[in-house]
Amino acid sequence: MRAHFDGNPLRDNPLVTREHVEQACRDLLRPLAPFHSPGGARVKLGGMGVHFGEQSEALEGFARPLYGIVPLLCGGGSFDGLERYQRGLEAGSDPEHEEFWGFARTDQRMVEMAAIGFALAFAPEHFFEPLSARARKNLVEWLERLNHHTPPDNNWHFFRVIANLGLERVGEARPSAALAESFERIERHYDGAGCYHDGRPGRVDYYVAWAYHTYGLIYASSPLADPTRARRYRERARRFATDFAGFFDARGAAVPFGRSQLYRFAQAAFFGALVLANEEALPWSRIRGLYLRHLRYWARLPIAGSDGVLRLGYAYENPFVCEPYSSAGSPYWCMKYFLALAAPQSHPFWRAEEEPADEFEAAEPRVRSVARAGMVLQRDASQVVMLSAGQSEPYWSNGPAKYGKFAYSSLFGFSVEHAETAPHHGVYDSMLALREVDGPWRARGEPLERSVDGDMIWSVWLPWPDVRVETVLVASGMPWHVRLHRVVTARALASSEQGFALGRDASEAAELMTEISPHGDAARTQSGHGASLILDLARRGAPRASLRARSASVQLASPNTSLIWQRTAIPRLSTLLEPGVHWLACAVAASDRVDLAVGDAPPMAEGAWRFFSALEPA
Repeated sequence: MRAHFDGNPLRDNPLVTREHVEQACRDLLRPLAPFHSPGGARVKLGGMGVHFGEQSEALEGFARPLYGIVPLLCGGGSFDGLERYQRGLEAGSDPEHEEFWGFARTDQRMVEMAAIGFALAFAPEHFFEPLSARARKNLVEWLERLNHHTPPDNNWHFFRVIANLGLERVGEARPSAALAESFERIERHYDGAGCYHDGRPGRVDYYVAWAYHTYGLIYASSPLADPTRARRYRERARRFATDFAGFFDARGAAVPFGRSQLYRFAQAAFFGALVLANEEALPWSRIRGLYLRHLRYWARLPIAGSDGVLRLGYAYENPFVCEPYSSAGSPYWCMKYFLALAAPQSHPFWRAEEEPADEFEAAEPRVRSVARAGMVLQRDASQVVMLSAGQSEPYWSNGPAKYGKFAYSSLFGFSVEHAETAPHHGVYDSMLALREVDGPWRARGEPLERSVDGDMIWSVWLPWPDVRVETVLVASGMPWHVRLHRVVTARALASSEQGFALGRDASEAAELMTEISPHGDAARTQSGHGASLILDLARRGAPRASLRARSASVQLASPNTSLIWQRTAIPRLSTLLEPGVHWLACAVAASDRVDLAVGDAPPMAEGAWRFFSALEPA
């Protein structure tokens, strides 16, 4: 997968010891030095535009690396660019300086203010005390502006919390109704069982881990924290840790899901925050294994350019993954991963033996229900597959792809959509897509209803006001899952249901293997990365005679739609649906093994069939 342009700074680092992690942090920071402005306050890494202005974009490039620099220094490490950051704090907060960041309103500056507040809260001897008296006054006044504007009602309230923690640490705490408001809003976002929702009820993604819990643990680790509130955040993190560990496979990869995928190893920031807060939510040996395997996973991927700067994308450079707020500096939110460096070598986390991957796998349940998030996780030695009840993300790019698919895999990832110019351009892996003859494809977005019962997920979704789809997903034993749909439509529709997108080998000489079953009801594709299969159940002994039969084929997806591979192929089932009631069912599997066959006997989902039988007699 590694490309010739890859200058991944982690590539040759074994990432086993604390010294290796320190070196990784420095190696990721070093390529940024040439991009600092003369005054040090602005870092602009690329030319792609975002929906906020250039001042905020340059502030983002400056501030996000602080999440690695601060713990590096707190843990006794060195950083040779410290003087540049000190100059940058002086210039950026000075209204009379040409590199002034501008005063915050309800805008992107709020996000980056948290990083600067974090620096003041945990390392004022490096980021506040060396500044001139005038610069300290400017910085306090600049940071305090965050209290005069209301953040969006989501994880941004924690930005105000962390910024004020920094102000208090440098002796500039002020009674703030705004801060009280943010603490109260954070409480409203908590759903119980360790789970927050990010703004909109029902939206549960990595912002729970790399924002809510990570910031809560940063707050709780400060001696200035309110003891009752700190205890509450710690208890929630302990409750969250067990479920969250289930999102990581034996290789260290996490299941990609939701927006902001270009933050990459921020997925494991929560584990670093546990170390910062000295919170043994899982055995330290297990936390260490999860933490280090995750960074080793990213060390193998072409995530940086030849200059060593992280590129926009997930497993490779790919701007189609981006949101309107994704600037070239955005990927450096991944520096939150390095929070663990604040703990010295003597900390039990760093002294613990890393739990081997096979022991972690033996301890993890094969199927785990995370009902509050609308998810069921199933796993084997090579991947974790997350079945999802669907969520809503109406504001950002590719919301249905990032939140609405039926399944997401740590090995196969998921695909995003390019603009359609023809029906065959639609890339809807792990989705049922429907379209009118002359219209675009529509797939599940926000579900009207949803529930989780053990290994089974049910959802109702309305692609049109007069089209109702009920979907049941069943974890049927890896690598399989079963999907059942009841489609009630008042209009004629084309349908396409797809399995997992499989990477095609990069060499032109490598042949993609595809196979269609003799009855035309199953499609399989195979490459050097594994195999992917979708199998219609209409003629496979399913206990419902009225199932609509579908024909199988393989789609070659548009390039750069997958988060994992530049080129993919996707097995699919298709049929036309006339107005009326239709029952559809299929079994789906994908694996790094190649022993999946179109003639396999699919797993049955008796509980799901009973559920559907209760809806309408067979």
